[in-house]
Amino acid sequence: MINPRHLAFVQEVVNNSPYFQLLKMRVVKMEPGRAESELDYDKSGQHAFGGIHGGVYASLIDSATYWAAYCDLPEDKGATSIDLQVNFISMTRPGRLHAVGRVIHQGKSTCLCKASVYDAKGRLLAEGTSKLLILEGKQSLKQLMENTGIAGLPPKYTDQ
Repeated sequence: MINPRHLAFVQEVVNNSPYFQLLKMRVVKMEPGRAESELDYDKSGQHAFGGIHGGVYASLIDSATYWAAYCDLPEDKGATSIDLQVNFISMTRPGRLHAVGRVIHQGKSTCLCKASVYDAKGRLLAEGTSKLLILEGKQSLKQLMENTGIAGLPPKYTDQ
């Protein structure tokens, strides 16, 4: 069983990482097979024509799908995106954007995930899929701890 204290700790570390801070993005929920991310979209996410930059949707989808897969990975394994496909459905105005990611299939070496992005009114803005390569000893908890200087974190799994 996944340790909720571990998830809360990792979520805090991730939300304070440089890229997440840059985009004002955060993971708001992680559980086996599912994760949610959100950001408060403002003018900093607009392209020259005043619309939302597609990279904002892509970042939300990439985040939600990765963290959905994370919960089912052994502690010594990590993952990285090898294919990210985003379907842009609608533009939006500044406000809170919310992504829900789900694992579709997780094998030994790859994981296929899907995510949808919604505005504050629940209107679908984008959908995407992410194929993740599962890695032995890379993008792992050990590397997270080394990169952030964290000496220890709660165990990922409990016996209960």
